[in-house]
Amino acid sequence: MSRASSRFSDYEVEQFIGRLLQAGVLLAALVALVGGVLLLATHGGMVADYRVFRGEPDALRSLESIVRGAFSLESTAVVQLGLVLLIATPVVRVAFTLVAFAIQRDRMYVLVTFIVLAVLLYGLLYGRAG
Repeated sequence: MSRASSRFSDYEVEQFIGRLLQAGVLLAALVALVGGVLLLATHGGMVADYRVFRGEPDALRSLESIVRGAFSLESTAVVQLGLVLLIATPVVRVAFTLVAFAIQRDRMYVLVTFIVLAVLLYGLLYGRAG
């Protein structure tokens, strides 16, 4: 196999990234939709009280708890998993792009993409609002 045939063309990389983003968004939307239907089925008749703000319970603040709750078909955990998948989609895109640039041996883009990925992961793992 020649060196040129082992590399991906820019067009192939763009097509794969496009499909990856489409699949990620569609999967996230499907999971959130299922969670929304479950939420309406279990809590649809309740009257909302907007006088007091209640944040997410602790059970929905860690990825492990969200996944465990989603597999138990807890409606709020399923919706939360859909949101996590939506957030993860562009992060996976950047990670794939890093690999594609490494295969193409484009050092400048590898460096820039690595920095972008590091900032994204740092913000997701250690960033706190307020």
